[in-house]
Amino acid sequence: MKRVFAFTLLGLATIIAFTITVFLYSKNLGKGALQVTSEPNSKVYLDGKLIGQTPLSKTESQDMIEEGLHAIKLVPVEGSFSAFEQKIPISPKVLTVVDRTFADNSGSSGSVISLSKLPDKNDIALSVISFPDKAKVFLDTNEIGQTPLALNNITESDHEIKLTKSGYKDKTVRIRTIKNYRLESIIYLSANPQEASSSASVSAKIVTPSVSQVLILQTPTGFLRVRSEPSLAGLAIGQVLPGEKYDLLDERNNWFKIKLSNGKEGWISGQYSQKQP
Repeated sequence: MKRVFAFTLLGLATIIAFTITVFLYSKNLGKGALQVTSEPNSKVYLDGKLIGQTPLSKTESQDMIEEGLHAIKLVPVEGSFSAFEQKIPISPKVLTVVDRTFADNSGSSGSVISLSKLPDKNDIALSVISFPDKAKVFLDTNEIGQTPLALNNITESDHEIKLTKSGYKDKTVRIRTIKNYRLESIIYLSANPQEASSSASVSAKIVTPSVSQVLILQTPTGFLRVRSEPSLAGLAIGQVLPGEKYDLLDERNNWFKIKLSNGKEGWISGQYSQKQP
C-alpha cells in the first residue's frame, strides 16, 4: 500500500486539524478506511454492529470497510450523554474521519471529514455543511458565504475553515485539499452558554423547527435525481445537490417528497438524503 496524501488529526480546544489519506494501491479496491475519535471514549457501531471503541482506526487492509453510505453511532462509555448518530460515506481507498466531543445542554460538537473523487483529475472542490446551518464560513480568514456551501477551483494546499454563528462557539478546522477530490466536511457547532437568553431562544427554534426538512447527502455522481414517483421507475424531473435542504412534504418507503425552487414537487431516494427535525 502506498500513501500519497496525509494530514493529522489534532484536537486543541476549538481547533481541529484532520488528515485524510488516499490509498492509491490497495488490494481492497472497493473498500475505504475509517478513523473515529471522541471525548469521552465511546463504543462505535456501524450499521448497528459494534466494531470497537474510540480511538478507533480501521486503516489496515484487512479492516477496511465496504464503500457506500453507512450509519455510524457513538455511545459514550461514561456520563449520561445522548448517543451520536450520523450517516457517513465510505469511499474507495479514502480515509473518513469522525470526531465528537460530548457535552450537556447542546454543548456537543464534532466533525465528519471525507473525500469523494471528481471526474476531472485536476479539479479540487470543497463542501461545508454545518449543524445548525446558515453559519458564516471563512476560508483562510476570507468570508466566502454561509452553510451549506460548495466551492470549486480550490487551490491544492493547506487551508483553514472557520465557522461562526450567533449563539454558538466558533469552530476552526484545518484541512489540506488534493487534486481529483472533493473534501466534504460536516461540522457540528456547540451552543455558547455565554450568549444572552435571546440567542438561546433562537437556538431552541433552530433545534426544533416546526417543519421537517431533508438534507441531500453526497452521491457517487455529485447530484441526486428528483423523480415523479417514489421509485427508480419514476421519471427524472430535476436534480438536487449535496448540502442542499428542502422541506419534507411526504415520506413513502424510504423516499422523500420535496418541493424544488421552481415549484415542482418530486421524490428523492432516502439512500442519499437524511430527514431532519
